[in-house]
Amino acid sequence: MSPLLDQITPLVLSFNEAPNIIRTFDKLRWARRIIVIDSGSTDGTIELLQSYSQVNLIHHSFTDFASQCNFGLTQISTPWVLSLDADYQLSDEIIREMQSLSPENATCGYRAGFVYRVYGRPLRGALYPPRVVLYRTGSATYKNEGHGHRVSLSGRVLPLVSKIYHDDRKPLARWFQSQQRYAGEEALYLLSADPITLSLADKLRLAAWPAPIVVFVYTLIVKGCLLDGWPGWFYVLQRVCAEIMIALETIDKRRSRNTKDRKI
Repeated sequence: MSPLLDQITPLVLSFNEAPNIIRTFDKLRWARRIIVIDSGSTDGTIELLQSYSQVNLIHHSFTDFASQCNFGLTQISTPWVLSLDADYQLSDEIIREMQSLSPENATCGYRAGFVYRVYGRPLRGALYPPRVVLYRTGSATYKNEGHGHRVSLSGRVLPLVSKIYHDDRKPLARWFQSQQRYAGEEALYLLSADPITLSLADKLRLAAWPAPIVVFVYTLIVKGCLLDGWPGWFYVLQRVCAEIMIALETIDKRRSRNTKDRKI
């Protein structure tokens, strides 16, 4: 066990993650303490978490992802945090890489890339971006951005070579329910943001209709999902459905806003 691993506390947000918990937490057995912030799970998640002796389970009502993460940071006493979603699974390679890290004082965090899996089957490529997962506790603050959240750090962030697996096996109905909420939040973000600050992907989403078409071609051809069999097509169809929902929400909210402006 390296000195750095002894200084890391994994932080995990959970809500009805029973289909994913075991894969995620079996790869965290090296941790002395794991902070889990649960927002009211009722599907057996709590019972599964209680089988891990290192888990410190804290119940906290959910308002938004940034607030939930910032609350979680207040529960951590170690110098470093490993921030994970409940459907992430550390690879053996990334655990060994963390063991070998000797960060300089100027280094405040590390960014990891992902291998996307569909029911355990890895894809050649996906749209899931790298994210900062390992960082110094005292330098971190979370902010909401659209339907997601982003950690803000003061210092240098370096890339990790090894990957984390993303493998969400919750029911498809749950995915649709979440995406409907995310689409509304994303549309509000796109319509309220300064267009100059938006990325190319967000500008396509703001235009609404191009995004689903671009995502279909990009994931199927450029990312190589065409060669991944049914898992690849499953992923492509999921991403296209998500983009269609964002497009519809954006159009609906824009029209609603324009109607109100005309009435005024």
